[in-house]
Formats: sequence, C-alpha cells, structure tokens
Amino acid sequence: MKKLHPAWVAFGVTFLTLMAMAGFRSAPSVLIVPLEDAFGWSRSTISLALSINVLLYGLTAPFAAALMERFGIKHVVMAALSVVASGALGTVWMSKPWHLIALWGVVVGVGTGSMALVFAASIANRWFIQRKGIVLGALTAAAATGQLIFLPGLSSLAVHHGWKWVSITVAAAAFSMVPIVAIFLKERPSSAGVSPYGAPADYVEPPIIKRHAGRQAILVLRQASREKDFWYLVGSFFVCGLSTSGLVGTHFIPAAHDHGMAEVTAASLMALIGVFDVIGTIFSGHLTDKIDPRKLLFFYYFLRGLSLFLLPSILFSTLHASTLVFIIFYGLDWVATVPPTVVLCRRVLGLEHGTVVYGWVFAAHQIGGSIAAFGAAVLRVKFGNYSSAFYISGILCIVTSYFVLQIGKAKEKALAA
Repeated sequence: MKKLHPAWVAFGVTFLTLMAMAGFRSAPSVLIVPLEDAFGWSRSTISLALSINVLLYGLTAPFAAALMERFGIKHVVMAALSVVASGALGTVWMSKPWHLIALWGVVVGVGTGSMALVFAASIANRWFIQRKGIVLGALTAAAATGQLIFLPGLSSLAVHHGWKWVSITVAAAAFSMVPIVAIFLKERPSSAGVSPYGAPADYVEPPIIKRHAGRQAILVLRQASREKDFWYLVGSFFVCGLSTSGLVGTHFIPAAHDHGMAEVTAASLMALIGVFDVIGTIFSGHLTDKIDPRKLLFFYYFLRGLSLFLLPSILFSTLHASTLVFIIFYGLDWVATVPPTVVLCRRVLGLEHGTVVYGWVFAAHQIGGSIAAFGAAVLRVKFGNYSSAFYISGILCIVTSYFVLQIGKAKEKALAA
C-alpha cells in the first residue's frame, strides 16, 4: 500500500475540529424558543446575544489567522476549543440576559471565531499544492456535517431534558477535541519531514516569519483596502453571511415554529440542509479547480436569491414536497461560495497574505450574519413574521450576483492595455 501522506492526517483532524465547531455554532438556533419559555426573555433580546456571537465569530477571524502565523495553528485551536467549552459550560448558571450576551455572545463567539474557516484556509494553504480546491470544499462541508450530527440531537435534548443539557454537551465536545488536536495535528509539512501534498521536487518551504499578529492583520487590511476587488469580495461575503448563518441558520427553526412545525422536525430539516451542503460544497471545491470562480459565485448568489423569495410561501406546519425541494436546493448552495471566494482572496495580495485577506472578507460575512440575526428578529416582532427578512435577503443576493462578475475586470483591462 502506498503510504498515506501526512497532509491527509492534518486534513482529517481539521475536518473533525470544524465538524465539532459546527455543533457549537448551531446550538443557539435550537435555544431561542427554549430560552423564551424558561426565562420569559423576548426573541429580540435572545437574538441580540446570538447576533454578537455571529459578529465576533467573524471579527476574530483575521486576527486568528495572524495569530496562527505567529504562535502556530495547533496552539491557537487548542486555546479556542478551551474558551468555547468554558463559555458554553458557564451558561448553565446564567439567570439574566447579560449573562447570555457575555457567555454565548462574547466568549463562545471569540472562541469559535478563532477557529472558523481561516483554520481550514490555513491548513489547505500550508499542506496542499494539488487538490486545494476540493480540500477547501471538504473542510467547509465539515461545518455542514457537524450541523447534521448535532442539530437534531441538541434540539431533542432541549425539548426533553432542558436547555442546560445543550450547553453541557457543547462544552464536553469542545474539551474532548483538545487532546486530539494536541496529539495528531502537525504544525506544517516540515514538522512531519515532508513537502506539501502535490509539491514539485524543487519545492522550498516559505520561511517562518514571526510577525506581531495584530499589526500584521491591520497591515494586510490597509494594503487590501486599496484594491477594488477586495471590496467586491467583502460586499459579496457580507450578503453571503446575511443570507445563510445570520438569517436561515439562526431563524429557520423559529420561523418554522411560528408556522406550527415541531422544533425537532425543523431541526431535522436544518440537518438535511447540512447533508446537501456537504455534497454542494465538495462539488463546488471540485468546480473551483476547473471553472472561473467568478462565474460560480454568480450562479450561487442568483439561485440563492430566488430560493429565498420562495421560502415564506413554503413553510407549513407539516412537511410538504415544496419545503423539501427548498431544503435540497438551498442546502446545495449553503456555503458553496467559500471555495471560489478563498481562491479569489489569494489573488488580491498574493498567496502569502491570502489567508489573512480571507480572514477580513470572512469578518464581513459575519457582520452580515450578525445584522440578519438581530434584524430578522426585530422585523418578526414588528410584522409578526419573517417574510420581509427573507425578501430583503433575496434581493441582496440577486444584486450581488452581478457585482461578483466585476472582480478582476480592472486588472484584466490594465493588462490588455
């Protein structure tokens, strides 16, 4: 048998870690209704904590990418897992809304953000020369796989045993991942005595430069902000976060509950989105290696916008064929945007700064998600339903599908001239 390249071991550990992180990220969506019932807090108050969680999940990402360069991926991920576990466990003793905001909003938000998708991008960039697109697709799909595994179980725990068991389960899962990362994750290919997967015979590993993490993140932001393509990517990923994790990821279960659907059924549908997300994202990674990523993003955003326009009319108290069609279609498109976006981020300032550039673009993703997580709750309180939130998000996705085609056009014209 041909010996397994250590890059695939790094891939496997990263996949497991991101899959567990998806469980931590999906937990708040099953807590909205139980916390309403347990404490009498309003949906907008609970959603404020979730909004802060989503926001910090993104804002931490570029600094986490720089920290990984300075202190090592392994140490940052282990610290992040410990922070998540401590924050989730602390919610067991909360009694006031600000406790939820501080623990699940701030602590868990910072912890999950310190892993986030910059972890996937860092591993793919360090360990793979070939298969990078499909590796990014698979690691992105790990989030969907975690959602698939955790959501129905967490929802059942909340309904049958109380919301506190959700927090305890998340804390236990986070703590359990720490020794796995410590033992099996190698820092870089040279640590395992190999070159990256698919590297040519004359490959030379880039030198390790210990930069100040915060200064490096800000410096890259300053340089990238001078590039028009960076702002196209920031705007498109802002809409991506608004239309996925912020809106559907946070409010699909409460929206379905408003229409009379059982919470466990709605959570199972979200998990089903995760099934098709795995397929769609891995396939998107494969396509990113072969097709212009701008064209892929055009189709992803345009089709997502159309599906959001349909969502308010297909939510029923019981399962209908139209609801399942939406779940399949939306699931295939959920985070398919990630592989082409990561590739385009590497073109802004080059491969050396690609991960930190993606960290800032991902921060915009989570700012959009944060606005949707809170804004959709406010619209629901004002109008009694989520329809307006779905329609606004759908319009923004269709507008974004035009702008992603403009990425790189200025440079192409300059080269042609």
